[in-house]
Amino acid sequence: MLNIVIFGAPGSGKGTQSELIISKYGLYHISTGDILRTEMKNQTELGKIAEDYIKNGRLIPDDLIISILSNVLEENSQFKGYIFDGFPRTLVQGETLDQLLREKNTSVVAVFNLQVEEEELITRLLKRGNDQQRTDDNLEVIQNRLKVYHTQTEPLKKYYRKKGKLFTIKGGNSIDDVFEQITDVIDHLSF
Repeated sequence: MLNIVIFGAPGSGKGTQSELIISKYGLYHISTGDILRTEMKNQTELGKIAEDYIKNGRLIPDDLIISILSNVLEENSQFKGYIFDGFPRTLVQGETLDQLLREKNTSVVAVFNLQVEEEELITRLLKRGNDQQRTDDNLEVIQNRLKVYHTQTEPLKKYYRKKGKLFTIKGGNSIDDVFEQITDVIDHLSF
């Protein structure tokens, strides 16, 4: 199976690149952010819990996200692979993802780290907030999300680098250029 993690700070282009990869390789898109926003919109119990965390720029607890992910994997086992967008976000989540996939006799084959300058991230997120009326894309929450990303999510780079699965991509380049860099790696992987 072709299992890919798209990794990067909020606003780095994970969702955009995920859609392009899905289109080319036929993977199932797992975006924990999209799942949580749907739950919040529908005012489910999960949505109410998630909303409190998200509106303050905090990460959802590992056990809750892992439970959601496990259900999504089970419900979509017919696909030839997955693209994980916005997951994992902590070392515990990374280790748990490896365990969940191992139980299905597969693994993550590549982790794409989209690197973008922080000033550009803030500009992108503020624009997205205006364009999509996303309340979590305001300056205060963005700054907190970036801080959380640096302290809780960045340690995953070392984890995946040790496994030889981390590929750093300049996410500040054009969408097409970033996608070309990603597909060059995927097309040369043996899995």
